[in-house]
Formats: sequence, structure tokens, C-alpha cells
Amino acid sequence: MSNLLTGKTALILGVANKWSIAYAIAKAYHREGASLILTYQGERLRLSIEELAVDLGGARVIPCDVTVDSEIDAMIATLNASGTKLDIVVHSIAFANKDDLNRPFVEVSRDGFLQAQNISAYSLVAVSKACAPLMTEGGSIMTLTYLGSTRVIKNYNVMGVAKASLEACVRYLTADLGPQKIRVNAISAGAIKTAAARGIKDFSKLLEGAAEITPLRRNTDPMEVADTAVFLGSDLSRAVTGNCIFVDGGFHIMGV
Repeated sequence: MSNLLTGKTALILGVANKWSIAYAIAKAYHREGASLILTYQGERLRLSIEELAVDLGGARVIPCDVTVDSEIDAMIATLNASGTKLDIVVHSIAFANKDDLNRPFVEVSRDGFLQAQNISAYSLVAVSKACAPLMTEGGSIMTLTYLGSTRVIKNYNVMGVAKASLEACVRYLTADLGPQKIRVNAISAGAIKTAAARGIKDFSKLLEGAAEITPLRRNTDPMEVADTAVFLGSDLSRAVTGNCIFVDGGFHIMGV
């Protein structure tokens, strides 16, 4: 089966570089025929995202810092001005201050806790609220999470708590947006070597350990997550909402 997303327009927030999960999703969406819109945070990232957009069939590029309401509003105004209708929104954004991420959770600062929640969880709510009116025929909103939301993963700390909040947001958004035929889901990806993951202390050891324990005896490939995102964005998932789908080779079922 091919061209699963032909005729659909997808807004993807969080493409950082060619190694990011969001970029893998963008590649898979381009392969399946979707029209793409990418966002970037600040002028420092604009050129690199524009270069990536060329490789994605000339994807449209729009600025948006999800921590600033006026920038979200400006993004929506830009889309409205061009008569853009959205079918898919991919939220692949998370951040925690490195100091707060690397120290024991009990020592997390108030500002660091709130920052992780704001960027990693509340941004999904803000983006969903803003984009829903553009999803005039319903559609699919999805976000990326990790097992650290429900289990204590060494050195994941404040980000695990933020991911727990994110998953709760998915459930409440599912209930609120369902009457508009908008589905909301999360993909819980296995440990993947991305630039963002390098901020987690001893992440290489986590990768090695996961590969030994996971039923498939290997780590997750970004394109495996991307293919699941294709499913969630396509009409094949038309009755799938409020879920957290694990794409981790079965790691989540194992006792460590």
C-alpha cells in the first residue's frame, strides 16, 4: 500500500536536523504523498530547516516558538491567509534544562520543572487549540513520548514527569476534540540516538542495555517510528484515538 497521505497536509513541529525523529516522520510523510509544513524556532535555525525542506519536496517553512502565544497565533494567521487546511499535526517537541535533567529529580528547580512542563507538555495543548479550527474535516494530532513517563528511567528525571503530563494531555485532548473528528495519540518510541538524546547522561549505556533486554534484541530505528506516524496520520487509523502506541521492539513489557 502506498500514497497513504496523498491529498493531506501535515504540520510538523520539532524538526531539528536529519537525525531527529520529526525529520524521519517528515521523510515518511513526503514518501506517502503528504504536503508538508515545517516550523522552526528563531532565525538561528531557519536556514538549516529551509535546507531540509528542499530534500522534502520543497516543504513550506514557518517560524513558531511554541512558548510564545503570539508566535503560535502568527503561524495560524499565516496558514489562514493562504487558505491552508490541516489534516495532520505532529508535535515532536521536548526540552529540559541540562542541569535539571542531570541532577536527581528530588533536586529539580522550580523554574526547571515549569520549563520542562511548558515546552514538553503544555505546548501540545496550545498547538492543538490553535490548529483545531484549521482541521475542518477532522484529522490526526500526534505527539512523541517515552517509557520514562510511567517508569523510572535512570537520568531521565524531570523529563519523565513532563512526558507523564504530556500523555495525560493526550487523553484530555482526545475527549475534547473527538466531536470535531480529530484524533489525538502518542507514540512512545524506544531509545533512539538523536541529538536531543545526547543531553541525557550515560545515554549510550541506555542504548546498549535496551538492545540486550528488548525482545527483538535491537534498538528502534527512527523510520519505524515514522511508519507508525504514517498509520496514525492516514485513514487506516480512523477509529484510533487516545492511545499511546509503543514502537520500542517490546522493551516496555520487560522487567529490568
